[in-house]
Amino acid sequence: MISPRFLSVVAKQVVRHRTRSLLTIAGVSIAMFLFITVQTVHRGVQAATTVTAADQMLIVYRENRFCPATSRLPEYYGDRITRVAGVADVVPMKIVVTNCAASLDVVTFRGVRAEKIAAMADEWEWVEGSLDEWYKRSDAAIVGERLASRRGFRAGQSFDAAGVTVTVAGVIRSPQPQDQDVAYVHLEFLQRSAARGGLGIVTQFNVRVEDPALLDPVAKAIDAEFRHDSEPTQTRPERAFVAQAGSDIVEIVGFTRYVGWGCLAAVLALVANAIVLSVRDRIREHAVLQTLGYRGGLVTRLIMSEGIVIGLIGGAVGSLAALALIRIGNLSLYSEGLSITVVADGSLIVVGLVISGLAGALAGLVPAWRAGRSEIAHSFRAV
Repeated sequence: MISPRFLSVVAKQVVRHRTRSLLTIAGVSIAMFLFITVQTVHRGVQAATTVTAADQMLIVYRENRFCPATSRLPEYYGDRITRVAGVADVVPMKIVVTNCAASLDVVTFRGVRAEKIAAMADEWEWVEGSLDEWYKRSDAAIVGERLASRRGFRAGQSFDAAGVTVTVAGVIRSPQPQDQDVAYVHLEFLQRSAARGGLGIVTQFNVRVEDPALLDPVAKAIDAEFRHDSEPTQTRPERAFVAQAGSDIVEIVGFTRYVGWGCLAAVLALVANAIVLSVRDRIREHAVLQTLGYRGGLVTRLIMSEGIVIGLIGGAVGSLAALALIRIGNLSLYSEGLSITVVADGSLIVVGLVISGLAGALAGLVPAWRAGRSEIAHSFRAV
């Protein structure tokens, strides 16, 4: 926008009014912190709830039931689901949660049969412990890394939640978002320990189809199989199931996007106010610059560059703070035993810098244009 040799002039103008510049940068930082945080949460919700062409997982649940405590299906349904054309694998699962409502901290137990856990463990990375330790104890639990980090669980430690007492056999890191915030236990142990349930009763079936293209036909075939049974089912893709279970969270996050756009408006207002005040204080200085040969276009670019610098500094501080909060805080949103993970990456900083830089340029456009078109004589007469 301007030659590098004029950057020192821009820097001096920013530093010259330290208090004003620092207050403006602080305001921009706070606004960008809120904007980036809101956008990251929204991106996490979209990733967790948008069905893609590569999805192969279906969730079979009790029809017209939502909270895990109300979904009760006979375990023998699994044999009948296996015989449905297009089904590759069926995992019966018992779910017990400490809180079924929307929350920021929930412990979710998933009861799985020992013969099914080995295939699931193929894609896990063991942070602590091992699968062998899980096999040794009937009350053993394999804990997701995010849950372990949030609650401070370590291998060998015992803990109690939702009336279930378990011992941590290992901590895992998984590419599947839902695995990161749950504790896997033996199915029979959870059926016996849970307040509601009993042997032979599960909450849901996780069904993997042979081909992603079969997702919808297989779901319809499963529901048709149990339509006239005492416990009819409702089968949906896993991400659609998460979207339904977390509908309250999805609506809340959707509303917060307006907060994000309000933050951008605040950035524009803050930077524009700072630039307007700065230009008004330096009317005669700009006239001197024009007298020395600085053309109006160059004066305009210098003032706009000042807004960009303030915006970039504030945007960088706010984006880094948002990135640190999300990574250190291990933020997740929970509803009905399912988690929506909020994950931040380095692209946040780039997004924050681009948006804040553009906002700074836009905010400084009008006062810069007016200063560049001002007549020298009129500027010298200005008080």
